[in-house]
Amino acid sequence: MADPQAVEALKSALRRLPGVGPKSAQRMAFHLLRRDRDGARQIGEAIDRALSKINHCERCNNFSEAARCPICASAKRDASQLCIVETPADLQAIEQAGVYQGMYFVLMGHLSPLDDIGPSQLGIDRLLALTRADAIAEVIIATNLTVEGQATADFIIDLMQPTGIQVTRLARGMPMGGELEYMDSGTLNQAFSDRREV
Repeated sequence: MADPQAVEALKSALRRLPGVGPKSAQRMAFHLLRRDRDGARQIGEAIDRALSKINHCERCNNFSEAARCPICASAKRDASQLCIVETPADLQAIEQAGVYQGMYFVLMGHLSPLDDIGPSQLGIDRLLALTRADAIAEVIIATNLTVEGQATADFIIDLMQPTGIQVTRLARGMPMGGELEYMDSGTLNQAFSDRREV
């Protein structure tokens, strides 16, 4: 016997989340309906509130409730540095590490021709306008170390070359606490390529 339409609709909605398949969606739906209806209401209200209040920062493209996010609105940040990341989660990881005090631009993805994601979907025109309008001395490419992330980085590097702005890429290689015998060949290759004098 099939579940009621409202249950099927809930399971279908939950499947839109990344990494949630049919079984996980069913387990979540049944849990919320059977054991945590208050939690379900809180989730629904939080989603409604976020959808109505959250937009994109006019400068860096990150999620923001105001026209400019707190980072872009801060006078304490180094406006001469611009770090380009793929997602808000990447920005959060850098912020939590506390190692960078410059500005950001969030692409909200990476180049992926198979998924019809090109430069216009990533706001590359906004990025270029930002580098022309602000006194940017250094662009730091912090895209992920995937094929798509590297293709995105290469594309941005090519666009930046005529501007005369210094372009750097986050260092890659051996992670802290890593052991050589467990490193893949790509990581070892990059570690040797990016070695520096001590």
